[in-house]
Amino acid sequence: MTDTLSIAICQIAPHVGDIDGNVQRILKARAEAAEKGADLAVFCELVVSGYPPEDLVQKPSYQRHCMEAVERLAKETGDGGPAIIVGSPWKEGDALYNAGFLLAGGKIAARRDKVRLPNYGVFDEPRRFTPGAHYPDPTEFKGVKLGLMICEDMWLPGAGEHLAAEGAELFIVPHGSPFRKTALEERTMAARARVTSTDRPLIFVNQLAGQDEVLFEGAAFVMDSAGVVQYRAPQFDEMVAITRWKKDAAGWACVEGPEAKWVGGEEMIYRAVTLAVHDYVVKNRFKGVVIGLSGGVDSALTAAIAVDALGPDAVHCVMMPSRYTSQESLEDAEACAKALGVTYRSIGIEPGVEAFDNMLAPAFDNLPKDVTEENIQSRLRGVLLMALSNKFGDMVLTTGNKSEMSVGYATLYGDMNGGFNPLKDLYKLEVFALSRWRNAHHTPELKGPEGEVIPERIITKPPSAELREDQKDEDSLPPYDVLDPILEMLVEKEMGVRDIVAEGYDEKTVRRIEHLLYVAEYKRRQAPPGPKVASVNFGRDRRYPITNGWRDR
Repeated sequence: MTDTLSIAICQIAPHVGDIDGNVQRILKARAEAAEKGADLAVFCELVVSGYPPEDLVQKPSYQRHCMEAVERLAKETGDGGPAIIVGSPWKEGDALYNAGFLLAGGKIAARRDKVRLPNYGVFDEPRRFTPGAHYPDPTEFKGVKLGLMICEDMWLPGAGEHLAAEGAELFIVPHGSPFRKTALEERTMAARARVTSTDRPLIFVNQLAGQDEVLFEGAAFVMDSAGVVQYRAPQFDEMVAITRWKKDAAGWACVEGPEAKWVGGEEMIYRAVTLAVHDYVVKNRFKGVVIGLSGGVDSALTAAIAVDALGPDAVHCVMMPSRYTSQESLEDAEACAKALGVTYRSIGIEPGVEAFDNMLAPAFDNLPKDVTEENIQSRLRGVLLMALSNKFGDMVLTTGNKSEMSVGYATLYGDMNGGFNPLKDLYKLEVFALSRWRNAHHTPELKGPEGEVIPERIITKPPSAELREDQKDEDSLPPYDVLDPILEMLVEKEMGVRDIVAEGYDEKTVRRIEHLLYVAEYKRRQAPPGPKVASVNFGRDRRYPITNGWRDR
């Protein structure tokens, strides 16, 4: 039995479906852990398959591939190097488990199955996995009883308390915990509940990856038996970090570990969305992105995020002016493109507008112009962007924010055309805040230039779609400092109309916004994915019916 342990936190970025690639990522991290003197290297939940694998994991050949990968990794531990803890799907009879493994001495030394399968928010694990038959027992390694529990088993009472009662000396918890603005606090509170009820220290190891709408930012940590976070791995960066542990009469304590500083606020959100854009574009093997740059703040922030994620050479911006495009917008779009260092071109849509007017004139029979003609302009721009995407192999990034997506202030097959939307879970007020933050800050991870990359006038001028003469967003919507709080109460907090009115908002306005929120559901179902940032996003979290006759009366 040993009284010292060196445990490596392996915060890596697995790729869903790339099982062989994930094996190589694991082995590379293990080799680094070996160089740093690790006895044991710990990886995140389902690191072999990537997380979440969704219904891909129900494919029998995929299950076999994952299991063969675990066995291959087990053999690699026969070289005298560090043992490893990995997660993988595991089929046994008719049951498919979300399992964690201790691989040591060239074999599978232990397997522990996840018991609590989450079925809320972005999670739908009971659809795919069978819960473990009982709470896990301690896993022995070098004479030390480790309490291995997977993700949700830490968040609820039961598994941790059982492990402690059975003699577990410290907890190791592989996670697939998605990013959201409140995640750091929520994770530490959940870990503290297990630690303080058992008087055992804990290692939390999380995934690092953008996976469709879901993002994982890493942020592994070590918590002592008093519930204090002692050591932290960084957010948004891969790393292999050694934690060194010693045992005395009081039990195990971590005496050395990574001391990263966690960031919050606008910097945290900006880096999260940037990572999401990078992983979505790169993992789906696009050469770059194309963005309709309008001279407005949404497209400017989208372009800045894309440049910081991919570099300026991979970002191509297009201004598509109409007769309603102001000189300010023309100047601002060009200035933004120049500041970011991206390729920039202008393609006017007036010839297309005139062609459509002529084509539709017999059918419209001199009816007055309305939103129909506005939408034609937006859809022409969508056609142009998709043509450029098809011709050059770049993915279209859309630029609609959460405020617009909430109330349907967007055009299907127009400005909603595209493959990914970085701003999908960001309200308009957050767009302004992030734009100001980016102009004032730059971190080494960002691939764009330092300094002001979004001209100040873009941030300060009244927002407008510029689809008719002198149009402003506030012609159709309440001011954003009114709209966004109402939407947050309706969407994130699920508050009733009466309760929102009690907060000081006009009842007629609240009811109108609620109505717009419900009738725009059909548009959101056809919108491209975008990274989850808030506690409740559209699609993964909030699943409302399109056909919906209910209103809060």
